[in-house]
Amino acid sequence: FAGMDISKMAGDDPRFEACDLAGLTLDPEKARDVCTRCSEIFGIRMGRMHERPVGPHPDWSCQLTVPPDKVGPVLTWLAMNREGLTVFSHPNTENALIDHRDHAIWMGAIRPLDLSALD
Repeated sequence: FAGMDISKMAGDDPRFEACDLAGLTLDPEKARDVCTRCSEIFGIRMGRMHERPVGPHPDWSCQLTVPPDKVGPVLTWLAMNREGLTVFSHPNTENALIDHRDHAIWMGAIRPLDLSALD
């Protein structure tokens, strides 16, 4: 990637709407704190705190919706500030199964997803 402006790569793909980031954890207060700080710093939308597994996600989670131009900075910030949380991120295209299975980025422990929820 040397010399490439990768921040525009996702934005050039018309299928790419945003990136979802979920702090998967059994520590909801820590997840809420990290997601709140990230949302405030980058001006991105923070979704609900899911205090149970939702869809393919095996643990409690907090969702951040990140526009393509902020994915790089947000992922970098989370790498440095996730406080031990597992972070799962994926693009949102027309194929949720491929997004979750093939295009995901994990920080921390990779958790098993229930991909049958996406069939």
